[in-house]
Amino acid sequence: MYILLCNLSSVDLIFNSSTLPKLMDILLSGNDSISFIQCFTQLYCYMFAASTEDILLSLMAYDRYVAVCKPLHYNLIMNKKNYVLLLLGTWISGCANSLFLTLSIYHLDLCPSNKIQHFFCDIKALEKITCSHTQFYTLLYIESVVLGLFPFLLSLTSYVKIILIIVGIKSTGGRRKAFSTCTSHLAVLIIFYGVALCMYVKPPSGHYEKEDLVFSIMYTAVTPMLNPLIYTLRNKEVKAALSRIFRINQTKKY
Repeated sequence: MYILLCNLSSVDLIFNSSTLPKLMDILLSGNDSISFIQCFTQLYCYMFAASTEDILLSLMAYDRYVAVCKPLHYNLIMNKKNYVLLLLGTWISGCANSLFLTLSIYHLDLCPSNKIQHFFCDIKALEKITCSHTQFYTLLYIESVVLGLFPFLLSLTSYVKIILIIVGIKSTGGRRKAFSTCTSHLAVLIIFYGVALCMYVKPPSGHYEKEDLVFSIMYTAVTPMLNPLIYTLRNKEVKAALSRIFRINQTKKY
């Protein structure tokens, strides 16, 4: 689990690093221009982080399924070799998907307009200045099915089986212990997919431009920031350390 959390933290760093520096530059200097190459480089890094995190969260859901539903076989199924292969496959898949998507959009015909109503080069922002709408929506449909629907179904199936196993546990303490191993990841999944749906499922319309910016901030900045908080606040050692800090501060005040 901690190996997966380290990889999740690395993906979140790429998420923040690909979008927030340009936003800070816009706010501090007012420089809201970006070159064509920089725009597609940013799109690649952003899609790489999003694709990798999507697959990684599904892998973490499967890891929790094995831990809860097949605890005696956990070390056999999720051994070191399998972890390495699964994580390599996750990062390579995210890289390949991002490269394919970026090159596909790069070769689409763009309209004469060179302005996007966004603080970074997102797919939905570039869609508004492309002339090849049919090709773009076909590409987006394939992307949604392969990198959206399949990982989501894997996570959903894993948690349906986990809940069925937990409900069947007779001991109240056993149910609480089994469910406590999944609550953090379940919260991260709900936030990630909830914000993603609000960003990309809405129909294209000029009335949603402000909402798109708000959800984009949540998706690229707030969600990666919440992930470590959700996981650390579930850790007994972290909670004990925080309680000690608060007790020391209260003692100093008195």
